[in-house]
Amino acid sequence: MKAQRLRAALADISADADPTRKTAKLASLCSALFRERGVELVVVGGSAIELLTDGAYTSGDLDLCSLKQGALPLRERQEVMGQLGARGGPRSWQVGGLFVDLLGPLETLARTPLRRLNGAFGVIQVIQPEELLVERVLVSVYPQAYAPARQCAKKLAAVALGGAVELDWKEVSYLAGRMEYRILPECKALVREVANELKIKSPLDSY
Repeated sequence: MKAQRLRAALADISADADPTRKTAKLASLCSALFRERGVELVVVGGSAIELLTDGAYTSGDLDLCSLKQGALPLRERQEVMGQLGARGGPRSWQVGGLFVDLLGPLETLARTPLRRLNGAFGVIQVIQPEELLVERVLVSVYPQAYAPARQCAKKLAAVALGGAVELDWKEVSYLAGRMEYRILPECKALVREVANELKIKSPLDSY
């Protein structure tokens, strides 16, 4: 990316007062810069839920993983983030008023495709929402009850049940029942709770 365009992009991100739009722009810009080095990034965690729900949930940071083992050597990561005027590293930086964490290779058990969103500076890849939902439910109950994760899971479930995010409920059931998660009853209970609030039937009860 040419220096002039990069400077304009950074100025735009820094000036944007909308947290979700800021996160989306920064995710798109980081993805573009790493893509130039042959590394594909995927947005994960709370920031993925923020983008998928269009801000119904906000995380306050940007969590990224790479699609392959050994994303970039430390020095090259610092060079890429240096283009953004980032402070910190080698795995967590501050850029344009947001914290950016590069967490390593992507971990996912989902068989559904990654979601692709159109960003201001190129495509943003986002981890599968089915995995996100099951992961948040797990964190909400183990090793102990954790209310923020539960609220996060409920936000994603509500947006999906409302039709704004397409979710493969059979895949959710498959993931929740796998030995790595083993939380199918808890997942069904949470989705049923949200469905009851919306006065609709839970699609997860069919699996």
